[in-house]
Amino acid sequence: MQEQFLAFDVGGTTIKYALVDKQQTITNRGSVGTDHNRNRAILTQLTRITQQTLSQQPLAGIGVSTAGIVSEDGGIKYAGPTIPNYQGTPIKAHLQSASHLPVDVVNDVDAALLGETVAGQAIHATSVYCVALGTGIGGAFAINGQLYSGAHGNANSIGYTSYHESDQTTYEQRAATLSLQSMVEPYGISVIEAFEQARNNQKSALTIIQNWSDNVAAGLANVLLLLDPEVLILGGAVAKQGDFLVSLLTQSLSKFVPAGLLKTVIRASTLSNDAQIYGAVSHFLK
Repeated sequence: MQEQFLAFDVGGTTIKYALVDKQQTITNRGSVGTDHNRNRAILTQLTRITQQTLSQQPLAGIGVSTAGIVSEDGGIKYAGPTIPNYQGTPIKAHLQSASHLPVDVVNDVDAALLGETVAGQAIHATSVYCVALGTGIGGAFAINGQLYSGAHGNANSIGYTSYHESDQTTYEQRAATLSLQSMVEPYGISVIEAFEQARNNQKSALTIIQNWSDNVAAGLANVLLLLDPEVLILGGAVAKQGDFLVSLLTQSLSKFVPAGLLKTVIRASTLSNDAQIYGAVSHFLK
């Protein structure tokens, strides 16, 4: 019988979970709400699901992908306002005590990158940078399968970079998909509809998408010039735009990266939310 690992993906509003085996087969998917983490609801749900799963079958390990900065002891070192009262939550210690199993806890963008190296667009790459484009922007970097998080665990906080004093905005405030949404709202369309119209060369939508792409590329250019990764993975829901998104950003990057220096292969994630599920338990799958 294949060893089974329980994988969690903790977000601001939802906890997704599933079983993953050594053959990378995902089964028993489920999701529950976080209840805005009232009374430490996230830790309560993680424990309840773990114990319920163990009552039905044996597990070989537990992996947690989560928003926030994860400390060396597997707790939440820093969490933004999207998850109230989350900072200081001892996820690893608590789940180890509840399950008597090995537990691995990793930041969600780091998990997305690790998932891509296990089952996605970066299986054979030696150096990979993953950028998650969502309501914010997060980054992760790995060399030979090993994450690089900096001396203090704060590396790749790309969303906070490129602060503009003139309008008091950071990179993610100008380039996250939330920013794109605010650009298309006056036209009464969604981000998905804007991309559809841009694909069909509808002028106003194409102009908006191209302007947003330039904003994204301005930040990615710094990553490519500083780290020169073999592969850059585009994650987040917008990655579903696939080759069209890659083409847009490649064109935009040519404005910020000197000719001849753009060597990195750019790919859109094809794993969607499964990247974090795979990444959560990647330690056990390798």
